[in-house]
Amino acid sequence: MSFNDETMRFDLRDFSQNEIQATLTSVYSTLSEKGYEPINQIVGYLLSGDPAYIPRHNEARAKMSRLNRDDIVEELVKSYLRTTGTIH
Repeated sequence: MSFNDETMRFDLRDFSQNEIQATLTSVYSTLSEKGYEPINQIVGYLLSGDPAYIPRHNEARAKMSRLNRDDIVEELVKSYLRTTGTIH
């Protein structure tokens, strides 16, 4: 087994961003599959904190509950502002 002797960078923000994106994509797909309006359900969950907005199907509820709702909202705002060119 060989190891790289150079120092590697680990940025927790990148990990969190990727985890949030993957979770939202997965939960969106599950909600669509179950016939729900995904955006309404996710917003309902984010505003209320009530996990009943997210189904247990495909472990969607468990995936969402692993994330901090404030972090999700922060990432959504950043993503929106990136797409509008406001921030880079």
